Amino acid sequence: MEPIWAIGLMTGTVLDGNIDVALLRTDGETIAEFGAYTLAPYPQSIRDTLEETLSQARRWNFEGADPAIFAEAEDALTRAQSAAVLDLVKQAGLKPEDIGIIGFHGQSVLHRAPQPGRIGATRQLGNGALMRELTGIRVAYDFRSADVRAGGQGAPLAALYHKALLKKAGATDGKTAVLNLGGVANVTYWDGADTLIAFDTGPANAPINDFIRGLGLGDMDRNGEMALRGKVDEERLARLLTHPYLSAPYPKSLDRFDFLATMADGLGAEDGAATLTAFTTGAVGKALDLLPQRPERLVVCGGGRHNPAIMAMLQTRSRVEAVPAEAVGWRGDAVEAECFALLAVRVLRGLPISFPTTTGAPHPLTGGVLAA
Repeated sequence: MEPIWAIGLMTGTVLDGNIDVALLRTDGETIAEFGAYTLAPYPQSIRDTLEETLSQARRWNFEGADPAIFAEAEDALTRAQSAAVLDLVKQAGLKPEDIGIIGFHGQSVLHRAPQPGRIGATRQLGNGALMRELTGIRVAYDFRSADVRAGGQGAPLAALYHKALLKKAGATDGKTAVLNLGGVANVTYWDGADTLIAFDTGPANAPINDFIRGLGLGDMDRNGEMALRGKVDEERLARLLTHPYLSAPYPKSLDRFDFLATMADGLGAEDGAATLTAFTTGAVGKALDLLPQRPERLVVCGGGRHNPAIMAMLQTRSRVEAVPAEAVGWRGDAVEAECFALLAVRVLRGLPISFPTTTGAPHPLTGGVLAA
């Protein structure tokens, strides 16, 4: 298949208020060309609705009928993201008919990993049929459900795109891995041949943001300033790092609320931020120890790479060189959206999007729903 222009959409569980929208020309296997990229801010009303939706989703916990707010949030976010797509197409000097497909991840509101004897459950809100109607472009959406129904984790899904990026960068010796730091952290390892591994390492920005927000000090530890001034509670950290998830074998995945800001209860703002940051990076180090070959370098994507405290502690706590995505020519804020552009083309082609070594799927598995 010849590469086509695809648009990827992503809004993370950290709820930073932005829709990531990225154009990518791809055949679903390789990257032919990076296109335009933008952050389209949600209006505050939608941000507030999504916050309340996440809160109600936790109380719902996959039991009984959907909370009414799900339909309200789904309609609002689908319309906002459709508008963001059309804006980017126009900015790029293209027309809707120039775009082959949209990869619409939707908003994750709850994720429950499978347990022995029980399949998992996952829920993303996003009306692909409505987006198809509003944009006039084919849409691939609901990327995770088929994997979960088959007994997989449903996450992470970025491994194939990370592999394409590593290949494009010539990093094919297994010594470089990709770390994404959103609400949750996930790592992708590729040995340059047939071994592709991905899993969630632990929390990333979510507990730090929630801790700072809970103290009324803003939405995040901006530029890691509090963590850099704080002192890590080493005794507490050592205890936290014994959490069984961290040493459990992959494949494995997390919900945004599996690790909470309460890990820093009783600590002041600076020491709490420092301790939570040390936990995030210490958990990454434990994850790297599980891989067939411990990487020497991490290319870091996602919002967490903007935090100098996290980047510094990756070196000291994870014992690995950490460089931001831009250091190898990638767009660190665009990677997740670009990923869903590539996955959408795979859905169009009927190619697998998850594997036994990435999500724990029983075999290479196709997924996604196509609104054509």
